[in-house]
Amino acid sequence: MGLARQRKIFLWASGLSTAGSFAGLTAKGWVLMNGTSNPLVLALHFALLSLPTLLFSGPAGVVTDRHGCEKVLVWSQWGLLAGGSLGAIAIPISSGFNQALLLLLSTFAVGIASAYELTARNKYCALLVDQPQQLGPYLTSFSVVFNVGKLVGPPIGGWLVAFTGPSLALLLDASTYLLPIATVVWLLKPRSDQEKRSAAGSAASLGAAWRGCGLPIRQALTFTALFCLVGFFHPGLAPFMAFKLVGPSPQDLGLFTSILAAGSITGGLVLQKRSLWLSQRPGLLLGSCGLLTALGQLGIAIGGHPWWSLAMAFVIGAGTAVLLSGMNLICQVGTAQELRGRMAGLAQIAFLGGGGISGLMAAGITMERGLGFCCGLLGAIGVVLAAAELWRFGGQKLKLVE
Repeated sequence: MGLARQRKIFLWASGLSTAGSFAGLTAKGWVLMNGTSNPLVLALHFALLSLPTLLFSGPAGVVTDRHGCEKVLVWSQWGLLAGGSLGAIAIPISSGFNQALLLLLSTFAVGIASAYELTARNKYCALLVDQPQQLGPYLTSFSVVFNVGKLVGPPIGGWLVAFTGPSLALLLDASTYLLPIATVVWLLKPRSDQEKRSAAGSAASLGAAWRGCGLPIRQALTFTALFCLVGFFHPGLAPFMAFKLVGPSPQDLGLFTSILAAGSITGGLVLQKRSLWLSQRPGLLLGSCGLLTALGQLGIAIGGHPWWSLAMAFVIGAGTAVLLSGMNLICQVGTAQELRGRMAGLAQIAFLGGGGISGLMAAGITMERGLGFCCGLLGAIGVVLAAAELWRFGGQKLKLVE
């Protein structure tokens, strides 16, 4: 089987698994929203998915660079299956506080496994391309497929919750992790002999990767982390935002998250078509995405008809998707291969770690002052950060590494 066909198979397996995952996350979010009506619980749910990156993405990068991406990829997918299965059994065996606790524990386990899976997958992609020039478009195609999963998964989850209950949605989430496991173990034959691993010792540390990646990438990571602190709270508050801006039903939540995903797909397609040009201009790419996201938050703060809020959700989805995918792309194509596992870990720390903290902070502001005030305040800060990035580094160019 040629590498081109293997790339497609791996992409499809990952996409189907992503759709199931978002169906499950939507079901969990609705159960928690229906049971507590507390935005802080919803923010905690997303934080337990994203904040493990602060603790585990660094070690995941070190392990990936030291022991090989394929081995870590398979281990992490079994971890995802275990975490998803815990969520599936939580609904029939528990209720009330215990049920919420098990669902949050399931999400935490998935968050830990995801830190390893995303890190290993980024480096694994380089072993499925024939030429270095193919890596950028292939990496960005995962962003498109990921966001297609975000588009179709939430409506599936919403409809399953409405007509069959949340158990089936969570069972779907768990079962879809079997597909990428089977794909990697039995179907794919990557160019493992081309992988470059780090040596043991201080050269294999996360700090060595930070020092060795170069000033432009360190600046890009710093901006991404700062911006995500104020601009990446919508995943955690999506059920509450949908409730306030669109309506209270599971279908309304599915619609809201699907509009976010539609914006993400659009942004991802733009990035995929211009991946080489944009990856060479990190300040321009990340600053523009940050500005777009912040303007979308200000649009929600203005308020209006639900369709206006959905339009602003589309803008936010496009901005954040390209910011996250763009940062990952820059870290992979702009560094040596023996650093790429750790660089994927640093990128995750920047956007998912910052996003988890952002969700908790936004939930606190929302509880005190309301959703509109929260979006307006954080959106205004985001505009300042993005404008400063464009002003200082918009003309900077990055040399790509083959």
